[in-house]
Amino acid sequence: MAAIIRDPRSAPHATRNDALLALTTAVAGTAMALFVDDGRRPDALGWTLLLALQVPLVWRRRRPMPVLAVVVALVVPYHALDNNHSAPIPATFVALYTVAVTGRPLRTLLTGTAILVISMAVMLPLDTEQAIEVLYVFGWIAAVLFVGIDVRFYRAYVSAIVERAERAERTREEEARRRVAEERLRVARDLHDLLAHTITLVGVQTSVAAHVLAADPDRLDRTAVAKALDDIAETCRTARGELRTTLEVLREGQGTGDTRGPLPGLAGLPDLAETARVAGAKVELAVRADAVPPAVGAAAYRIVQEALTNAVRHGGREELTVRVRLYGGEGALRVEVTDDGVGGGEDTSEGGFGLVGMRERARSVGGTLDAGPGEDGGFRVNAVLPLPVNREGVR
Repeated sequence: MAAIIRDPRSAPHATRNDALLALTTAVAGTAMALFVDDGRRPDALGWTLLLALQVPLVWRRRRPMPVLAVVVALVVPYHALDNNHSAPIPATFVALYTVAVTGRPLRTLLTGTAILVISMAVMLPLDTEQAIEVLYVFGWIAAVLFVGIDVRFYRAYVSAIVERAERAERTREEEARRRVAEERLRVARDLHDLLAHTITLVGVQTSVAAHVLAADPDRLDRTAVAKALDDIAETCRTARGELRTTLEVLREGQGTGDTRGPLPGLAGLPDLAETARVAGAKVELAVRADAVPPAVGAAAYRIVQEALTNAVRHGGREELTVRVRLYGGEGALRVEVTDDGVGGGEDTSEGGFGLVGMRERARSVGGTLDAGPGEDGGFRVNAVLPLPVNREGVR
């Protein structure tokens, strides 16, 4: 967007340009004094006044009213001495235009009226023919004032457009930064859920293999060891696939502003339950819910994933039972995950990011989540995820 100068005084090289303008008006005034008005040339004092009134124009943008006052103070005696009346016109018009374009319309009109009154008072003692010529000059003065007022309004209009455009641009940048922050948070949650879940399972499966190897080295249960190692390999393959999918989605979203790919949903809950069973937990899964929006399904999936991960990691017992229930009703999807373990449910080594992430998942779809020790021991996670209303008012 091209730069717009809202204040003429802030224009680059303003003083230099005004000095050149003053020189131009001086040349124009000199030419008019020599060749206009029947060649009636000013006397020595007239030339001095004529050239002197060009000098204040150098500061016309900084001090428009004082410059106009000085110009008028020099023009009045110039005309009173009956010098060439056309010569001061360029400098006078420039000073008037500057006042009109920089000041308020009311002040401009009052200033113009005052100048007309002063000019009439000076010109009335002259002969009638010259007074009639001065009337034409007054018409030009009025035209210059109205042109200056019009330019001032135009500049204000352009400035308002530019300001709105800049404000809109700032809003777009802030929105872009907000979306980037939200995407970073989403990716962080996804990676946490994926890696924490996988690392927990691998850790449990590795412990099982190590236990089998150390329990009775002379009567090694090769089948159990092979199964534990196969489970570890399968878990790693699954995690690698999910990680690759996440990275591919991020790469495809670069430059498009869309980093959201296919979302996990309720259909993936049996796989989560199976992986927890492989880790040694007994998982009871019950899902009684119709089709839910992808965002709600993804939030429920991640909440269950993290809850299972915490249960396996902190359950603190070999025969751990985890009950997972999801059911819809009363305009919401309810998620309940309880276990009969003895752990606290929150990973203090990670600062509790798991529970924080679950709550953020719930809030992302307008829901709530409550987590803490169960009434009969163990740990519980309860989430309520609102379901949107369709056009017919049915959820």
